[in-house]
Parts: sequence; C-alpha cells; structure tokens
Amino acid sequence: MVIAVGSLVLLIGGAAGCTIGGGDEGSASGSPVGSGAGSDCSTPAVIGTDGSAEGRVVGALYGELLTGAGKRVRISATRYASPADTARAVVEGRLDLAPAYEMTTLRALPGGQTVPGDLATTLSMALPPGIDALPPAAAQNGVVLAVTPATAHRHGLRDLTDLGGIKGLRLGGSAAGHPDAPTATALRRVYGVTLTPAGTSSTADVLVLRGTDPLIAREHLVVLTDSRGVVPPEHVFPLISAACADVDGRNALARLDSALTTGQLAGLASSVAAGQDPSKAARAWLRAETTH
Repeated sequence: MVIAVGSLVLLIGGAAGCTIGGGDEGSASGSPVGSGAGSDCSTPAVIGTDGSAEGRVVGALYGELLTGAGKRVRISATRYASPADTARAVVEGRLDLAPAYEMTTLRALPGGQTVPGDLATTLSMALPPGIDALPPAAAQNGVVLAVTPATAHRHGLRDLTDLGGIKGLRLGGSAAGHPDAPTATALRRVYGVTLTPAGTSSTADVLVLRGTDPLIAREHLVVLTDSRGVVPPEHVFPLISAACADVDGRNALARLDSALTTGQLAGLASSVAAGQDPSKAARAWLRAETTH
C-alpha cells in the first residue's frame, strides 16, 4: 500500500462524559481487559503499550495527563510485542488507549481504501467505528537518514538533495531493514543521488536509523531533511476508544501535540531504558514543560 505523506487531523466520533483515570504502571494483572470499544468507559480506562522504553513512557505520559484532568486510568501489566499489536488490541476492545504510529497502524489494519496525499483520511477509513485517532505529537520514531557532523561539514549536507553529485557514499544502518527505509534505488529515483547499499554495516556513510535512536544525540548526528517525502511519517498519536474520548480527555492529551518533539521523546526513552520509572520520567517532563 503506497500512502503519500500527510499529517493527521482530529478524527472524533464519539461520546462525552466518560470517566477515565489513574493508576501506576503495572497495576493491572493478567491479560488486559479494557472497557472496550463502544463501552461507556465507566470503569478505569486501560492504557496499553509495547515493551519498549519509548512506548512505556508515552503510555505513562497519557496516564499522567488524563489523571491530571480528573480521569481514571490504569496501565496494563501486559507488555505487547509491538505497537502494531497494541493498535489491534484497541481496535478489538481489549485496550482503551495506546500510543500508535501512522504507518504502523495502517499496516496492522490492512484493507482500507487509500486516499493519495491524505494520510488522515486513509487512517480514518482503516479504523472501525468507535475507534479514534487523536492528533499526533510532533515526535515521530520513523526512519531518518543521518550523517556524522564531519561528513555533513565536508559535503555541506543538510537535505537529501545535497547528496546529489557526491560519489562513493554508502547507505546502511540499524533501521536499513525497516519497511519504510528508503532503498538506494528509491533515493536515486526521487533525489537523483547515488549511494552504495551497505546493509546494517558500520561502514555506512549515510545512516538509516529510527528517529528516536539514542545514537543521534550521542554522536551529534545531522539528520538530513527529507524535503520530497520519500519516507512516510510515523508520528506518535493516541489511538483511543471513542467512548473514552470525552472533551476533557482529548484536551489533556492534546498538550503533547506540539510540546513533545522527536528529540525529547528520544531523551525520555533513553532515561527509561537506563532504568528510570516511566511514570516518574513522565511526571518530571510534564513539570518541566509546565514551567517553560
């Protein structure tokens, strides 16, 4: 399925007056049992995540925001294998809310119509009635292409178009096998650049990474702008049962829309991966944002 780059918009169909609200990570036990799509959300809404540090801290952010808005939530103790699995769990009514990603969600829910140039409508048609995709944060964990500061300085690289005419550069990295990773052929077709495939080899000059890879910050890598949209977006957004998406809850979650950037998400995920409790990391970040 080929889907042109676009941005998500608010896709709300639902009920108001739902009660969503608070609990600590791991307070649930056994298999997740959400209120279910189409329920009145009269019990605490269940937030589910995959086992990644990134997913867990975004889920904790959702929980803290909703709790602060007077809602009742709990975090499922079950760790799903991937964001695709949590998306399916929300759609199937086993979870009420989960962090989701645009292309990952579309791949998890095949069969919908594709509207070229309109990712929001494509996503809305892929979701069944009773499930809403709320607006995304600025942060995304999609594939990016990056170079070292030395390489960027040597060749004057800021955008993928700047790679045109440069010979001998190799393309590869830890995300080279990702479904959205651009191939050397695709980059030549769209940008007119010539790169030699290097797979996941450490000898690559142009690195194919996830946008939240801690290597980017640690090595001060320069992420090249994809001005022609060869890589589809993977912004993080709340996938939620419409019955649990009342106005107060939507407004609370909307605090992340512009505030949470890719760099900030990468930093939060790194802290959680290093052992920090996701809820503590989320609370600290939200407090810092409030004082800005």
